[in-house]
This record gives sequence, C-alpha cells and structure tokens, in this order.
Amino acid sequence: MVFDVVEDAGAEGDFAGEGSNERSAGDPEAACGYALAALDQLARTWYAMGMDRVREVRRALAPHQHEQCVRDLDDRLYGWSTTVSALAR
Repeated sequence: MVFDVVEDAGAEGDFAGEGSNERSAGDPEAACGYALAALDQLARTWYAMGMDRVREVRRALAPHQHEQCVRDLDDRLYGWSTTVSALAR
C-alpha cells in the first residue's frame, strides 16, 4: 500500500507509505522512522490526508506500542508542536 504524504512544488513524499510497508514487513523501527520523516514534512507543508496516513501507520503499529520507537512517535504525533502546526493551517 503506497501513500503520498505531501506534494510540494512537484516533489512527492511517500514516507508514510514506506512506513506502512516496513510495518507490514515486521520492522516497526523503520516504520516509525518513515512516519517521523513524514511529520517533519507535514510541519513544513500541511496536508490533512498526509496526517491521516501517518495516523493509519501508527494504528498499525499498535502491537508494538511498548517499543521505544513507537513511544517516540506517539510523543511527536500527539505533541504540542504537531497540534499547533495543524491548527495554523
């Protein structure tokens, strides 16, 4: 499953999709890395569907919720800076 996270000046980000592929391949650390990269891009160029796709990857990581990488993703995903970025758009 491939997700386009952001289209900015002709460049397409596919970070969340890569995270979904890594998660399905059993590599939650890589999935978290891609989701965090997508959040970085979303902080620069907001795209509501991109955020939905990052959340979808996070839901798929539920079986790994006690791993540090997933907790770090949660901190970032549900943190104040992400909220402010979403509201500013």
